[in-house]
Amino acid sequence: MELSNWAPEHSDALREFIAKGLSYSEAARAINSRFNTAYSRSAALGRARRLGLGRLGPDDRQHPSMPTKPADAQAIAAPASEFRAPALPWPIPPFRETKPVKLRCVTIEPRHLSLIELESSDCRYPYGGDEEGEPITFCGHPQRPGSSYCTPHFHLSREPIVPSERAVSTALLRLVETA
Repeated sequence: MELSNWAPEHSDALREFIAKGLSYSEAARAINSRFNTAYSRSAALGRARRLGLGRLGPDDRQHPSMPTKPADAQAIAAPASEFRAPALPWPIPPFRETKPVKLRCVTIEPRHLSLIELESSDCRYPYGGDEEGEPITFCGHPQRPGSSYCTPHFHLSREPIVPSERAVSTALLRLVETA
């Protein structure tokens, strides 16, 4: 037996109202006025579905989020070799080869200490961990005062990349030409 807070006479009234063609919201209002209850349209709809009543009223229709097509018997029986991937809704951008980025580095050789081996005054610049399972180690050289890094790693992490002289000069040249 199904647990529910609907009394049997309320369920019978819901069957009766749905059979008469009332919508679920109208059926809920009629049950509420007859039995002095407070069922909502959603409660009536849920109870009707549990009872196996499949009628939907004009304001209770469900609209699919995607347009549906009638089932085609040939599409159902199509072998797996004829399966085609659905077309994407937008075009795939073309692949453009990029130049590898030149990373800045320092001339200091790291000590590769683990986190447990680090002292409070050791550089905490990390190395490794780029690949799955690769351990992460730390520089371990003496820290710069007021920083977590040694002096070379401090400058590496904070100095901006200076634009080339040529990029600056051509921009100034264009400004002079337009004036």
